[in-house]
Amino acid sequence: MVRRAVLHRVRQEIADLHPGYAALVMATGIVSTGLKLFGVDVLSTVLLVVAILSLGLLVVAYAWRAVFFPRRVMADVEDPARGFAYFTLVAAPNVVGMRLADEHPLTCAVLGLVSVPIWLVLTYVIPAAMVVGHRRQPVLPRTNGSWFMWVVGTQSLAAAIATVAVAEPSLTSSLAPWAVAFWGMAIVLYLMLVGLVAIRLLDAPVTPHALSPTYWVYMGATAISVLAGARILALPSTAPVLIATRHVVSGLSFVLWAFGSWWIPLLLALAVRRHVVERQRVGYEPALWSMVFPLGMYAAASTTYGRATGLTFMVDIARIEIWFGFAAWLAVAIAMCRSFGREGRAGPADTAPPGN
Repeated sequence: MVRRAVLHRVRQEIADLHPGYAALVMATGIVSTGLKLFGVDVLSTVLLVVAILSLGLLVVAYAWRAVFFPRRVMADVEDPARGFAYFTLVAAPNVVGMRLADEHPLTCAVLGLVSVPIWLVLTYVIPAAMVVGHRRQPVLPRTNGSWFMWVVGTQSLAAAIATVAVAEPSLTSSLAPWAVAFWGMAIVLYLMLVGLVAIRLLDAPVTPHALSPTYWVYMGATAISVLAGARILALPSTAPVLIATRHVVSGLSFVLWAFGSWWIPLLLALAVRRHVVERQRVGYEPALWSMVFPLGMYAAASTTYGRATGLTFMVDIARIEIWFGFAAWLAVAIAMCRSFGREGRAGPADTAPPGN
C-alpha cells in the first residue's frame, strides 16, 4: 500500500512537472559561480553539488514526462504562458558546464553540445506552434517574462562556446565565430521580445497574478548577455571575428548591464505591488527560481565583465549583490522543501490522479 502511494505521488509529480523547473539548476549553478568568483569556495562547492544532482534528477523527470505524458508536454509547448520556459533545459546544463570549466573544460564542451539540439528543436518548434498551430485564444495576452528564457538559453550557448574556445586554444578559430553569432542572435531576440512584452503590459490592466516572478528574467536576460559578452572579450584579440566585433560586443554589453541595473528597482516595485498592495499570497512556486537566477547572474556577469574591462566599480557592486542572490536562493530552497513536506503530509488521497 505504501509503495503504491509513493508510486502514485511520483507519477503525479512527473505529470505536473513545470516546464521551467530547470531554473532551479540555473539559479543554483550561477550563485555557485558567483560565490566562487569571490573565493567562497566551500559554499560554492556545496551549491555546485546541489546543481549537479538537481540537473540529473530533472533530466530523468523530463524524459519520463515526455515518454509517458506526451500530450501534457505538447500542451505546454503550445501554451504561450509556459512554452518558452522549456529553454531552461538549454541554459541549465550550460550554467553548470561553465561553473566546471576551469577544472573540467571537456565537461563544459559536452554539456554545451548536448544543449545544442535541444535549442534547435525549441527555437523553431515553440514559435511555430504559436504562429501556425491551432490557437484557441490570442497569443499576446498570455505573454510573460518566461519568454526571455529564449534569450537566456541562446546566450548560455554563446557563453559556453566562448568558454570552451578560451580553454582550448586549438579550437578558438573555429568556435569564436559561433560564440559571437549566438550572442548577436540573442541580442536581436531580446530587442524583439522587449517590445512584445511591453505591449502586453500596456495593452490591458495587469492583475497581481500576471506580475509573476518570471518577469525577473527580463533583467536576467540582460545579465547573461553581459556574461556572454565578457566571455567573448576573453578570446584572443587577434581572432578575426573579435577584430570585427570587439567594440560592438563590449559597448552593447555595458549598455545592457546599465539597462538591467535600471530594471532591478522597477522589478522590486512590481513585487511590492503584487504582495503588499494587491496582497497576493506569498507561497512557493517553481517560477521563484526564475527570480533567483537573475540575481545570481547579475553578480556573476558584473564581476566577469568588470574584471575583463577594468571597471572595478562593477566588481564592488557584485561583491555585495551576490549575497542577496544567495539569500534569495536559500529562502526559495527552504520554501520548496516546506512545500514538498506539506504535499507529502497531504498524501495521494487528497489529489486527483493525473491524466495524460
